[in-house]
Amino acid sequence: MTARWTAPAAPASVGRLRTAVVQLAAEAGFPRETLGDVRLAVSEALTNAVVHGYRAGATGELSVRVQIARAGGLEVVVEDTGIGLAPRLDSPGLGIGLSLIAALTADSSVTARAGGGTVVRM
Repeated sequence: MTARWTAPAAPASVGRLRTAVVQLAAEAGFPRETLGDVRLAVSEALTNAVVHGYRAGATGELSVRVQIARAGGLEVVVEDTGIGLAPRLDSPGLGIGLSLIAALTADSSVTARAGGGTVVRM
């Protein structure tokens, strides 16, 4: 089963997209503790995209794709069309988002998106 959602890269979109992913995982039968990890990891990826991918009033889009394998695996891919992988010296966050994602998932990666932006795969 595969699902995909897009939304404007804005704080209000984070909750809506996170809820859609968690609902799909719940409907697929993932246990409650896994749903909590999914909720936090997806929230971190989306929040990072909004905060770090779009600066100084820039606008763009967030995309989330979820693939649920028959063997019980779950893959979530979060993409943005922002400025890509660039350090932010004035970061308003704690700087632990990617570490949290790595700790909560079996595997994760962060890569540049073709055409600009970032892809977080977990």
